[in-house]
Amino acid sequence: MRLTGHESRAPLNRSPSNRHSRVILCRMAMLFAAALASAGAMAERAYVPNEGAGTVTVIDTATDREAADSPIPRQGSMGDKLRGLAVTRDGKTLFVVDSQRNVLLVIDAATGELRKTLPNVKSAEGIQLAPDGQTLAVCAEDSNEALLVDVSTLTERLRIPVQGSNPEHCVYSPDGRWLLTSNENSHSIDVIDVASHKSVREIKTDGAPRGMGFLPDGSKVFVADETAGTVDVVATKDWRVSKSIPIGVRPAGVAVARDGRRVYASAGGSGTVSVIDSAQESVVATITVGQRPWNMAFTHDGRKLYVANGRSDSVSVIDTATNAVTQTIPVGTRPWGVAIP
Repeated sequence: MRLTGHESRAPLNRSPSNRHSRVILCRMAMLFAAALASAGAMAERAYVPNEGAGTVTVIDTATDREAADSPIPRQGSMGDKLRGLAVTRDGKTLFVVDSQRNVLLVIDAATGELRKTLPNVKSAEGIQLAPDGQTLAVCAEDSNEALLVDVSTLTERLRIPVQGSNPEHCVYSPDGRWLLTSNENSHSIDVIDVASHKSVREIKTDGAPRGMGFLPDGSKVFVADETAGTVDVVATKDWRVSKSIPIGVRPAGVAVARDGRRVYASAGGSGTVSVIDSAQESVVATITVGQRPWNMAFTHDGRKLYVANGRSDSVSVIDTATNAVTQTIPVGTRPWGVAIP
Protein backbone atom coordinates (compact mmCIF):
# COMPACT_ATOMS: atom_id res chain seq x y z
CA MET A 1 0.00 0.00 0.00
CA ARG A 2 1.32 3.42 -0.94
CA LEU A 3 1.39 5.97 1.83
CA THR A 4 0.16 9.48 1.19
CA GLY A 5 2.24 12.48 2.10
CA HIS A 6 0.07 13.14 5.12
CA GLU A 7 0.36 9.56 6.39
CA SER A 8 4.16 9.44 5.94
CA ARG A 9 4.88 12.36 8.26
CA ALA A 10 5.91 11.75 11.85
CA PRO A 11 3.17 12.82 14.24
CA LEU A 12 3.74 16.21 15.87
CA ASN A 13 3.73 16.46 19.62
CA ARG A 14 1.51 19.43 20.33
CA SER A 15 0.93 18.81 24.00
CA PRO A 16 0.64 21.94 26.20
CA SER A 17 3.53 20.79 28.38
CA ASN A 18 5.96 20.65 25.44
CA ARG A 19 4.87 24.06 24.16
CA HIS A 20 5.40 25.45 27.64
CA SER A 21 8.90 23.92 27.80
CA ARG A 22 9.86 25.46 24.47
CA VAL A 23 8.69 28.88 25.64
CA ILE A 24 10.73 28.57 28.82
CA LEU A 25 13.85 27.50 26.92
CA CYS A 26 13.44 30.37 24.47
CA ARG A 27 13.08 32.89 27.29
CA MET A 28 16.11 31.45 29.08
CA ALA A 29 18.20 31.78 25.91
CA MET A 30 17.12 35.40 25.48
CA LEU A 31 17.92 36.21 29.11
CA PHE A 32 21.31 34.52 28.80
CA ALA A 33 22.14 36.52 25.66
CA ALA A 34 21.04 39.74 27.35
CA ALA A 35 23.16 38.93 30.39
CA LEU A 36 26.20 38.35 28.19
CA ALA A 37 25.62 41.62 26.36
CA SER A 38 25.17 43.46 29.65
CA ALA A 39 28.33 41.92 31.10
CA GLY A 40 30.28 42.92 28.00
CA ALA A 41 29.02 46.47 28.23
CA MET A 42 29.79 46.64 31.93
CA ALA A 43 33.30 45.36 31.33
CA GLU A 44 34.19 48.07 28.80
CA ARG A 45 36.02 50.95 30.42
CA ALA A 46 37.52 54.21 29.27
CA TYR A 47 40.76 55.40 30.87
CA VAL A 48 41.52 59.14 31.04
CA PRO A 49 45.03 60.36 32.01
CA ASN A 50 44.73 63.66 33.87
CA GLU A 51 47.80 65.70 33.06
CA GLY A 52 47.44 68.16 35.91
CA ALA A 53 46.14 65.81 38.60
CA GLY A 54 48.54 62.91 38.24
CA THR A 55 45.62 60.47 38.19
CA VAL A 56 43.73 58.28 35.73
CA THR A 57 39.94 58.54 35.75
CA VAL A 58 38.11 55.29 34.96
CA ILE A 59 34.75 55.60 33.16
CA ASP A 60 32.15 52.86 32.88
CA THR A 61 31.04 53.17 29.23
CA ALA A 62 27.74 51.38 29.93
CA THR A 63 26.60 54.14 32.30
CA ASP A 64 28.90 57.01 31.24
CA ARG A 65 29.78 57.57 34.87
CA GLU A 66 33.01 57.37 36.80
CA ALA A 67 33.64 53.80 37.92
CA ALA A 68 33.49 52.91 41.61
CA ASP A 69 37.21 52.13 41.76
CA SER A 70 38.23 55.38 40.01
CA PRO A 71 40.55 57.25 40.01
CA ILE A 72 43.92 55.48 39.82
CA PRO A 73 45.62 55.89 42.22
CA ARG A 74 42.80 56.44 44.68
CA GLN A 75 44.95 58.73 46.80
CA GLY A 76 47.92 60.90 45.91
CA SER A 77 49.52 61.47 42.51
CA MET A 78 50.80 58.95 40.00
CA GLY A 79 53.05 61.49 38.30
CA ASP A 80 53.72 65.12 37.55
CA LYS A 81 52.57 65.36 33.93
CA LEU A 82 50.58 62.36 32.67
CA ARG A 83 50.01 62.23 28.93
CA GLY A 84 49.80 59.23 26.60
CA LEU A 85 48.04 56.13 27.91
CA ALA A 86 47.58 52.67 26.37
CA VAL A 87 45.75 49.59 27.64
CA THR A 88 46.60 45.99 26.85
CA ARG A 89 44.00 43.97 24.97
CA ASP A 90 42.97 42.05 28.07
CA GLY A 91 42.45 45.32 29.95
CA LYS A 92 44.77 44.25 32.76
CA THR A 93 47.73 46.59 32.25
CA LEU A 94 48.00 50.34 31.71
CA PHE A 95 51.01 52.09 30.22
CA VAL A 96 51.12 55.77 31.18
CA VAL A 97 53.66 58.45 30.27
CA ASP A 98 54.88 60.91 32.89
CA SER A 99 56.65 63.41 30.66
CA GLN A 100 57.84 65.59 33.53
CA ARG A 101 59.84 62.80 35.16
CA ASN A 102 60.76 61.23 31.78
CA VAL A 103 59.38 57.79 32.66
CA LEU A 104 56.88 55.23 31.42
CA LEU A 105 54.72 53.80 34.18
CA VAL A 106 53.27 50.28 34.09
CA ILE A 107 50.09 50.05 36.18
CA ASP A 108 47.91 47.13 37.26
CA ALA A 109 44.45 48.19 36.05
CA ALA A 110 42.58 46.17 38.68
CA THR A 111 44.48 47.37 41.74
CA GLY A 112 45.96 50.66 40.54
CA GLU A 113 49.37 49.55 41.78
CA LEU A 114 52.61 50.49 40.06
CA ARG A 115 54.18 47.37 38.56
CA LYS A 116 57.25 48.90 36.93
CA THR A 117 58.88 52.18 35.91
CA LEU A 118 60.85 52.42 32.66
CA PRO A 119 63.32 55.34 32.84
CA ASN A 120 64.96 57.64 30.30
CA VAL A 121 61.86 58.28 28.20
CA LYS A 122 62.58 61.93 27.47
CA SER A 123 59.52 64.17 27.35
CA ALA A 124 57.31 61.46 25.87
CA GLU A 125 53.76 62.19 24.88
CA GLY A 126 51.91 59.87 22.48
CA ILE A 127 52.03 56.07 22.78
CA GLN A 128 50.29 53.22 20.95
CA LEU A 129 50.15 49.44 20.98
CA ALA A 130 51.02 47.58 17.78
CA PRO A 131 48.08 45.84 16.05
CA ASP A 132 49.24 42.46 17.41
CA GLY A 133 49.34 43.89 20.94
CA GLN A 134 52.90 42.68 21.56
CA THR A 135 54.80 45.96 21.24
CA LEU A 136 54.25 49.45 22.62
CA ALA A 137 55.61 52.44 20.69
CA VAL A 138 56.51 55.57 22.65
CA CYS A 139 57.38 58.93 21.09
CA ALA A 140 60.20 60.67 22.99
CA GLU A 141 60.19 64.32 21.94
CA ASP A 142 63.46 65.55 23.45
CA SER A 143 65.58 62.64 22.19
CA ASN A 144 63.93 62.52 18.73
CA GLU A 145 63.30 58.80 18.76
CA ALA A 146 60.62 56.15 18.95
CA LEU A 147 61.02 53.61 21.75
CA LEU A 148 59.67 50.10 21.37
CA VAL A 149 58.68 48.24 24.54
CA ASP A 150 58.04 44.49 24.78
CA VAL A 151 54.58 44.13 26.36
CA SER A 152 55.09 40.59 27.69
CA THR A 153 58.43 41.27 29.44
CA LEU A 154 57.85 44.98 30.17
CA THR A 155 61.34 45.78 28.91
CA GLU A 156 62.65 48.26 26.39
CA ARG A 157 63.38 46.49 23.11
CA LEU A 158 65.08 49.21 21.02
CA ARG A 159 65.13 52.87 20.04
CA ILE A 160 64.64 54.18 16.51
CA PRO A 161 65.96 57.67 15.62
CA VAL A 162 63.61 59.82 13.55
CA GLN A 163 64.60 62.25 10.82
CA GLY A 164 62.27 64.98 12.06
CA SER A 165 62.32 66.97 15.28
CA ASN A 166 60.13 66.61 18.39
CA PRO A 167 58.04 63.49 17.62
CA GLU A 168 54.76 63.75 19.46
CA HIS A 169 52.43 60.91 18.42
CA CYS A 170 53.30 57.34 17.38
CA VAL A 171 50.73 55.55 15.20
CA TYR A 172 50.91 52.09 13.64
CA SER A 173 49.40 51.21 10.27
CA PRO A 174 46.58 48.62 10.51
CA ASP A 175 48.84 45.85 9.17
CA GLY A 176 51.66 46.78 11.55
CA ARG A 177 54.12 47.35 8.70
CA TRP A 178 54.61 51.06 9.33
CA LEU A 179 55.03 53.25 12.40
CA LEU A 180 54.46 56.97 11.90
CA THR A 181 55.67 59.78 14.15
CA SER A 182 54.26 63.31 13.99
CA ASN A 183 57.16 65.74 14.39
CA GLU A 184 55.96 69.00 15.88
CA ASN A 185 59.05 71.20 15.42
CA SER A 186 60.01 70.09 11.90
CA HIS A 187 56.42 70.08 10.55
CA SER A 188 56.87 66.58 9.24
CA ILE A 189 56.00 62.91 9.62
CA ASP A 190 58.51 60.08 9.81
CA VAL A 191 57.60 56.78 8.17
CA ILE A 192 59.36 53.96 10.03
CA ASP A 193 59.68 50.50 8.49
CA VAL A 194 58.88 48.28 11.48
CA ALA A 195 60.69 45.24 10.07
CA SER A 196 63.97 47.08 9.48
CA HIS A 197 63.59 49.40 12.50
CA LYS A 198 64.50 52.39 10.36
CA SER A 199 62.90 55.65 9.25
CA VAL A 200 62.63 55.39 5.47
CA ARG A 201 60.89 58.66 4.65
CA GLU A 202 60.12 62.12 6.03
CA ILE A 203 56.96 63.85 4.79
CA LYS A 204 56.42 67.59 5.10
CA THR A 205 53.01 68.55 6.48
CA ASP A 206 50.86 71.68 6.27
CA GLY A 207 51.76 72.69 9.84
CA ALA A 208 52.87 71.27 13.19
CA PRO A 209 51.37 67.74 13.21
CA ARG A 210 49.80 66.13 16.25
CA GLY A 211 47.26 63.29 16.22
CA MET A 212 47.07 60.87 13.30
CA GLY A 213 44.74 58.11 12.17
CA PHE A 214 44.85 55.46 9.41
CA LEU A 215 41.84 54.28 7.47
CA PRO A 216 41.20 50.56 8.17
CA ASP A 217 42.53 49.57 4.73
CA GLY A 218 45.71 51.59 5.28
CA SER A 219 45.20 53.67 2.12
CA LYS A 220 45.16 57.07 3.82
CA VAL A 221 46.38 58.77 6.98
CA PHE A 222 44.58 61.79 8.42
CA VAL A 223 46.89 64.19 10.30
CA ALA A 224 45.88 67.05 12.61
CA ASP A 225 48.03 70.12 11.91
CA GLU A 226 47.93 72.39 14.94
CA THR A 227 49.45 75.56 13.51
CA ALA A 228 47.73 75.36 10.12
CA GLY A 229 44.22 74.73 11.39
CA THR A 230 43.84 71.82 9.00
CA VAL A 231 43.75 68.05 8.73
CA ASP A 232 46.17 66.73 6.12
CA VAL A 233 45.26 63.70 4.03
CA VAL A 234 48.29 61.54 3.26
CA ALA A 235 47.97 58.87 0.56
CA THR A 236 50.13 55.92 1.57
CA LYS A 237 50.68 54.72 -2.01
CA ASP A 238 53.20 57.54 -2.52
CA TRP A 239 53.37 59.04 1.01
CA ARG A 240 52.35 62.52 -0.14
CA VAL A 241 49.89 65.06 1.26
CA SER A 242 47.01 64.98 -1.21
CA LYS A 243 44.72 67.49 0.51
CA SER A 244 44.46 69.79 3.54
CA ILE A 245 41.02 70.18 5.13
CA PRO A 246 40.31 73.29 7.29
CA ILE A 247 38.61 72.40 10.58
CA GLY A 248 39.27 75.20 13.08
CA VAL A 249 41.82 76.56 15.54
CA ARG A 250 44.65 74.30 16.77
CA PRO A 251 43.68 70.81 15.58
CA ALA A 252 44.92 68.17 18.00
CA GLY A 253 43.43 64.66 17.98
CA VAL A 254 42.25 62.29 15.26
CA ALA A 255 40.02 59.22 15.60
CA VAL A 256 38.91 57.07 12.67
CA ALA A 257 35.61 55.17 12.78
CA ARG A 258 35.95 51.40 12.59
CA ASP A 259 34.26 51.24 9.19
CA GLY A 260 36.52 54.03 7.90
CA ARG A 261 33.65 56.15 6.58
CA ARG A 262 34.10 58.97 9.09
CA VAL A 263 37.14 60.66 10.62
CA TYR A 264 36.77 62.76 13.77
CA ALA A 265 39.25 65.57 14.40
CA SER A 266 39.33 67.84 17.45
CA ALA A 267 40.13 71.56 17.22
CA GLY A 268 41.51 72.59 20.61
CA GLY A 269 41.21 76.34 20.07
CA SER A 270 37.69 76.14 18.67
CA GLY A 271 36.26 73.74 21.24
CA THR A 272 34.86 71.56 18.49
CA VAL A 273 35.14 68.14 16.88
CA SER A 274 34.84 68.01 13.09
CA VAL A 275 33.35 65.00 11.32
CA ILE A 276 35.07 64.31 8.01
CA ASP A 277 33.73 62.13 5.21
CA SER A 278 36.81 60.06 4.39
CA ALA A 279 35.82 59.43 0.77
CA GLN A 280 34.85 63.02 -0.06
CA GLU A 281 37.59 64.40 2.23
CA SER A 282 35.33 67.17 3.48
CA VAL A 283 33.71 68.20 6.77
CA VAL A 284 30.09 67.03 7.08
CA ALA A 285 29.40 68.08 10.68
CA THR A 286 30.91 70.14 13.48
CA ILE A 287 30.20 69.29 17.13
CA THR A 288 30.71 71.72 20.01
CA VAL A 289 32.31 70.07 23.04
CA GLY A 290 34.33 71.44 25.99
CA GLN A 291 37.36 73.71 26.09
CA ARG A 292 40.55 72.45 24.43
CA PRO A 293 39.33 69.09 23.16
CA TRP A 294 42.37 66.90 22.72
CA ASN A 295 42.59 63.16 22.15
CA MET A 296 39.70 60.73 21.70
CA ALA A 297 38.61 57.07 21.61
CA PHE A 298 35.66 55.04 20.32
CA THR A 299 33.76 52.34 22.16
CA HIS A 300 34.13 48.90 20.57
CA ASP A 301 30.77 49.10 18.82
CA GLY A 302 31.65 52.56 17.47
CA ARG A 303 28.43 54.07 18.77
CA LYS A 304 30.13 56.51 21.13
CA LEU A 305 33.21 58.72 20.94
CA TYR A 306 34.85 59.97 24.15
CA VAL A 307 36.67 63.32 23.90
CA ALA A 308 39.03 64.69 26.56
CA ASN A 309 38.45 68.42 27.19
CA GLY A 310 41.72 69.66 28.69
CA ARG A 311 40.55 73.07 29.89
CA SER A 312 37.11 71.96 31.04
CA ASP A 313 38.37 69.02 33.13
CA SER A 314 35.76 66.85 31.46
CA VAL A 315 35.07 64.21 28.84
CA SER A 316 32.36 64.72 26.22
CA VAL A 317 30.45 61.66 25.01
CA ILE A 318 29.39 61.92 21.35
CA ASP A 319 26.66 59.75 19.84
CA THR A 320 28.18 58.92 16.44
CA ALA A 321 24.77 58.20 14.88
CA THR A 322 23.49 61.72 15.58
CA ASN A 323 26.82 63.56 16.05
CA ALA A 324 25.45 65.06 19.25
CA VAL A 325 26.95 65.28 22.75
CA THR A 326 24.87 63.08 25.04
CA GLN A 327 26.86 63.37 28.25
CA THR A 328 29.63 65.44 29.84
CA ILE A 329 31.62 63.57 32.49
CA PRO A 330 33.73 65.44 35.11
CA VAL A 331 37.26 64.05 35.39
CA GLY A 332 40.59 65.23 36.84
CA THR A 333 42.60 68.33 36.02
CA ARG A 334 43.62 68.74 32.34
CA PRO A 335 42.68 65.39 30.81
CA TRP A 336 45.05 64.55 27.93
CA GLY A 337 43.14 61.83 26.12
CA VAL A 338 41.07 58.65 26.34
CA ALA A 339 42.00 54.97 25.89
CA ILE A 340 39.62 52.01 25.61
CA PRO A 341 41.08 48.48 25.48
